[in-house]
Amino acid sequence: MKVEKDLHMSTGDGANSYAANSRIQKRALLMTKPVLQKAIQDMYTSSISSRSTVVVADLGCSSGPNTLLVVDEVMSTLRDCAREEETTDEDDRRSMQVQFFLNDLPGNDFNLVFRSLQQLQDFDVEEEDETVALPCYVAGLPGSYYRRLFPCQSVHLFHSSYSLMWRSKVPDDLSNGTYLNEENIYIGKTTPPSVVKLFQEQFQKDFKLFLTLRCKELVGGGRMVLTFLGRKTEEMLTHGEVGSMFELLAKALQCLVQKGLVEKEKMNSFNLPYYAPSVDEVKALIEEELFDIENIRLYENNWDPLDDSGSDVVLDCASSGRNVANKNIRAVMEPLIINHFGEAILDELFMVFAALVAKYLEIRNAKYPVIVVSLKKVRH
Repeated sequence: MKVEKDLHMSTGDGANSYAANSRIQKRALLMTKPVLQKAIQDMYTSSISSRSTVVVADLGCSSGPNTLLVVDEVMSTLRDCAREEETTDEDDRRSMQVQFFLNDLPGNDFNLVFRSLQQLQDFDVEEEDETVALPCYVAGLPGSYYRRLFPCQSVHLFHSSYSLMWRSKVPDDLSNGTYLNEENIYIGKTTPPSVVKLFQEQFQKDFKLFLTLRCKELVGGGRMVLTFLGRKTEEMLTHGEVGSMFELLAKALQCLVQKGLVEKEKMNSFNLPYYAPSVDEVKALIEEELFDIENIRLYENNWDPLDDSGSDVVLDCASSGRNVANKNIRAVMEPLIINHFGEAILDELFMVFAALVAKYLEIRNAKYPVIVVSLKKVRH
């Protein structure tokens, strides 16, 4: 698996696309909205002069309505900051402008993003208060955020949501033809401790690299708001977390192996470039000489993207199972499944997966832990 080529959400805006099935990611954006607003407000007062160009980047932007939601939220907060600024110099208030970069891997559906930008342009035209109308110039930036993306000290704010749990690659020892993690696609109950360590080490290497690169690209006092799936505890397998989700998907693939629809070797050679860390693991990798942690919290998000309740009981497990399979996981996993196993198994796989999720939800409502961390670059 070549992550930079193969990893992307389902393209287009059809029934199985990410654009049509990203409600759970939208829920995370809404939950973490106050953290993003606070980071923007602090950045505005400490790192931006009245005549500057503010540079913002959304890393792992994907496509669909959530991409525009992030741009709109950043721009709305910046307008509020400008409106509240105590200045009598109208030229200063008019001189600020925003350069917004939308970043993702080259396989991302940037065409859909660009077609959607007209909605933002229409919003700007309707902006009534001309004294705080900030010009916004949006550009796509394909490339991995595990590489340098910007010149030194050029970015004021980095945002990333539901993306940093993806690794730069599957650990080498899992992708060299040896089957060290048989019948699993991530960390399952039968995953050997040595394989768990491989996933952990890949996360540590990637996350440290990500922080180092972004520190070079941020201006002094610049901010980052990062939201990604994680774990509630240090234990690798606990009820309701993402590891359990991928265990169920692995079981669905095993069912297809038993039916003769998937080769056993194909199943055993499939591992995800993924890792969901604990809050303590994240804290341990953030170097104090690079960043101050301004906020770090853990939220929980129901597996079912259509279930906004806080209840521990699922009223219709069969319906929720289908929602999880078809309105959440399929939109994320379909390209990787097609690349490794082919397209023919998709409908059968996610039908079996939906049934397994439904049975799992009969015990209690399952939730994803979501970590949000707000960082400030230490001035040098």
